[in-house]
Amino acid sequence: MSRHPLRLLPLGLSLGLAATLAGKPAAAQTAAVPVLSPVTITGQLGRRALDRGPAQEKAVLDRVPGGTNLIEPQQEIKLMTLNDALAHQPGIVVQEFFGGNDQPRLNIRGSGIQSNPVNRGVLLMQDGLPLNEADGSFVIGFLEPRNASLISVRRGSNAGSPAATTLGGEMDFQSLVGTDGDMVSVEGGSFGRRSIYLGKGLIGQTMDGRIAFSHDRADGYRHHSASERTALAANFGYRNGSFENRTYLSYIDLEFEIPNVIPRDRLYSDPRSVLGDYDEPLDRANNIYLRDPNRHSRQFRLANRSYWGSETLNQTVGVYWQTIDDTFTSPQVSYPTRGNTFGAQWQLAGRMDALEYRLALDWSHSDMDRRLYAVSPQDGSRALKFGDYDLKAENRNAMLGLVWHMAPQWQLVGDLKFTQAIRDSRDRASGQKLDQDWSYISPRLGVVWQPSDALRLYTNVSRSNEAPTYWEIINGEVPQPMNVNSAVAGMTELDLQRATTFEIGGNGRIGSGPAAVNWSLSLYRSNVRDELMAVSNAAGTASGTFNYSDRTRHQGIELGLNGSLPGWNGGAFDYRLAYTLSDFRFMGGEYEGNRIAGVPRHLLSAELLYRVGGWRFGPNVRWLASDTPTNHQNVPGTEQDAYALLGFRIAYEHDKHWSAFLAADNLTDKTYASSYVIRQTATAAMPTFLSGNGRSIVGGLTYRY
Repeated sequence: MSRHPLRLLPLGLSLGLAATLAGKPAAAQTAAVPVLSPVTITGQLGRRALDRGPAQEKAVLDRVPGGTNLIEPQQEIKLMTLNDALAHQPGIVVQEFFGGNDQPRLNIRGSGIQSNPVNRGVLLMQDGLPLNEADGSFVIGFLEPRNASLISVRRGSNAGSPAATTLGGEMDFQSLVGTDGDMVSVEGGSFGRRSIYLGKGLIGQTMDGRIAFSHDRADGYRHHSASERTALAANFGYRNGSFENRTYLSYIDLEFEIPNVIPRDRLYSDPRSVLGDYDEPLDRANNIYLRDPNRHSRQFRLANRSYWGSETLNQTVGVYWQTIDDTFTSPQVSYPTRGNTFGAQWQLAGRMDALEYRLALDWSHSDMDRRLYAVSPQDGSRALKFGDYDLKAENRNAMLGLVWHMAPQWQLVGDLKFTQAIRDSRDRASGQKLDQDWSYISPRLGVVWQPSDALRLYTNVSRSNEAPTYWEIINGEVPQPMNVNSAVAGMTELDLQRATTFEIGGNGRIGSGPAAVNWSLSLYRSNVRDELMAVSNAAGTASGTFNYSDRTRHQGIELGLNGSLPGWNGGAFDYRLAYTLSDFRFMGGEYEGNRIAGVPRHLLSAELLYRVGGWRFGPNVRWLASDTPTNHQNVPGTEQDAYALLGFRIAYEHDKHWSAFLAADNLTDKTYASSYVIRQTATAAMPTFLSGNGRSIVGGLTYRY
């Protein structure tokens, strides 16, 4: 597959930026605490409206009457994968597939829990602008947490973007800017993992810029699970008085082999194996070495945002363009996709006495070309083209948001979003068309009570709506794996997935001083109609999506705790704990009373680090505390077994320049299933499970400029 001709554009522009800014003096850092609308900060270059700092972002999230997460990934000891950044966050479930640079499954409150090969159900954003394609899908491997200063999450219908109307909410990655994160780091360890990261920025009186490069490779724990990713990112900012502008460029090249699923008995007897390692009928029909399932994805992205005005009245405008060149090849079908996505956002925000307001418009459009090829069982080549589709997706969104400060301690928060979603599909071979469009309103009403700085309570009721992506609309499979001529493709007409969610919770601080406990708690119930169900066939490859014919219910608890306790010799014990309860069930229809397959009922992660001098060290645990059904029929003997993984981290900061870490995971070498494919029904003999990584050790060395 040819390389994209624009792949070197970010590097060229960034080198030009470096030449422009060379020699400019560093600016003093300033900070401000904003209200709902962005705050203009006078003075030299510092934290401002387009790239808020942690205190600013927390002040914004404190106005949300629902569950949120504020994550500072640069504080993590180990930050090689998305799971490293999100592992100890309540309400966010990441299920690793192969444990390298691949495609972990992300879900919030049951959003897109069955989606694969790409994710849906959450709006991912980079610096406030959507990363998803216009059909709602995204390649999660494009995310590079090492380039993020903050990750801001609004769970469920608490999302603030006019484009976010799904059950999962939104997750915004805010880029490091200027001289933030100036460093060179090298890392390596078990299963052939090695990586390098370089970030360098420049800052002036009114301008700043930054460029970052990373390259990661891994041989993989399982057979046929090597991965490689190269990422290049740059941004350039300008500020003059109350006007701010920032331009962002990025290029990602992601490639990984897919070991695919194995039966339950083989998971425990030979967890590194793949189909093809044994001479059995299942291995001969789905030999991974011959079929060579893999994914190779590339994205180039260019975005720009501008802000001007004051707290009383301000406007923000953003535009973006991104390309995708993505080939996902399962053991039976190869799906090459190429496309372009364009988008724009405008926001007017301000304040009049006790009323804050926000009016926003959003538009996105994707043109995609997707073909379907049956994979040859002999050599993995494209043996037969059986699908050729022209796909056009478009979204038009409008939003009105109000915050009424009813009293010094009370806020009434309301949002009203209107969306028109278009998904047009055309089969070039037959001329058949399937044009679908939906218009819907997504309202939210909530109350925030904050009697003190140490306590904030909230409640809200909201409506979410989710249109299907093309990974649900376009489907293809090879029912007879050894006969490529049995391949069939089609377009599926689907309804919106709709949900009404009730939520109550709060966050705050118990006690005072260094030993105070910080807590957050959300309880929610979502009553879902027409839930989108994506299922796999007997061989473990995708076989289609349907709307469930009756009601489903998603409800759960999201609890987070963190703080510090005094230790010896002037040290301290830093701890954090995240617990997520996910109780998802069918409330009627064929599977009434059964659990919806795909998400663990009880998930707990915790970490305890002792901090003294330049040292931090201590254990961590990830505990999936109950068996999880892998099919909606809840067939006994087909569950993902409960497991607990123990780890240990050691970090040493020698001075402001040099630091190092050592991280050990799965210390007991536990054999477990990290993830699985989802079916309507199954048997224990079917290939269902993905093996989690065995015991591993990774170390790294960092130099900060």
